[in-house]
Amino acid sequence: MTQFRQTRRTLLVNSAAAAGIVLASSASGLLVPAQAKGLAPTPTMRGGANNYRAGAPVVERIGGGGFMMTGTVRRAGDGAPLAGIRIQIWAHTTEGYERDERSHGATLTDANGEFRMDMPQIVPAFGQAHGHLAYDSEYDENGFETVFLRPIMGSSSDTSLRTHFVLKPV
Repeated sequence: MTQFRQTRRTLLVNSAAAAGIVLASSASGLLVPAQAKGLAPTPTMRGGANNYRAGAPVVERIGGGGFMMTGTVRRAGDGAPLAGIRIQIWAHTTEGYERDERSHGATLTDANGEFRMDMPQIVPAFGQAHGHLAYDSEYDENGFETVFLRPIMGSSSDTSLRTHFVLKPV
């Protein structure tokens, strides 16, 4: 039986050969770096559209506040922040259920693509404390695909939830 003896020289030669294969594969398009295609769009989450109310008004806050929902909105591909994007937010809170009109509101992103909404404390529904957020292209003329999110909080005692949208141009 032949034994393979690893020496410093064979390790260097084999490493150089492997690096050459990776470079050649990359040049031929077989290996595509993650950054080459830019920022991928956010997919709609299962259950994200539950209890959605089309056209919820833009408001300063929902109910009495005390819980902060924040996030960003960026364009897929180049990751540019998107200003003036309407994000609807709703949840099961200490003041109402997801289906209640008073539990829904929308906000607009600022020049940095940031949004924020003060709302009542989110409480568990069906065993999970979670929020709902939507970018609905029907209420916007910027030409992006609709996205519904349903992020789950780390703990039902959290007093904030941050989420991000990466929107795909239509």
